[in-house]
Amino acid sequence: MNNKSTDKLANKLVNAFLKNKIISPLPKKYTKKISNAQIFRKLCESKIKKPISGFKAAGTGIAVLKKLKEKEPFYASVYKHNVLNNKKTVKINKFTMGIELEVCYLIKKNFFNFKQKVTKKNIKKFITHIAPCIEVVGYRQKKKGIKSLGDLCSDFGANVKFVIGPKKKFKNQNVKNLKTNIYNIKIKQSVFGNTNTVYIDPLNSLRFVLSKLQKDKIILDKNFYVFTGSSVGVVPILGKGIYKGVINKIGSVSAKIS
Repeated sequence: MNNKSTDKLANKLVNAFLKNKIISPLPKKYTKKISNAQIFRKLCESKIKKPISGFKAAGTGIAVLKKLKEKEPFYASVYKHNVLNNKKTVKINKFTMGIELEVCYLIKKNFFNFKQKVTKKNIKKFITHIAPCIEVVGYRQKKKGIKSLGDLCSDFGANVKFVIGPKKKFKNQNVKNLKTNIYNIKIKQSVFGNTNTVYIDPLNSLRFVLSKLQKDKIILDKNFYVFTGSSVGVVPILGKGIYKGVINKIGSVSAKIS
């Protein structure tokens, strides 16, 4: 990848990300291979000076990974201006791919001092809260669909907005095999799912993200969220209005799509 042309393209995508604009599709050399997409994503993220609220796991569906011939998901930064409280409004465009329902965790900042190997067992001491979350996903580019995991990764993980539901104190809640449902009563759209579709389970997805943060030597000076991936896949937004997501034993979250 030519450094000068890559930097110019990254600036263009960053501007679109910050100003809610749409640009022409990225060349395939940045998106076809996940390794190139990771490099491009990190370059774009390095150019944004806004505060980071957390990180998302993406490509967590085992079936999706197999279809795209990838071995593991990836993570991307989530910026504060894209994180909303429960029941807030999210504006979409024709390049919005859909809506997802997931479990998110709030993690203590002292995780960044942790030097041991990350496991599902030892990360529990860093979790303060657990909550349901709606993620609206889409591109900053004039393209639709997913041909490679790099499509998502190169475009900031394809995250548009995150709407976080009421948080509960973490008391080692079980997140395996929980039924989930996201629906819009007005247009009679309803999709059911299960937390077991999320890279084995949401806690394992959390472990994955934290291990990558540790490996990449990422450090924040505050507590942060980790969004673990969709339990219902990417659900097409068939109409505007209120979408409500329910995760059994975790809670509910709502977002108004306009």
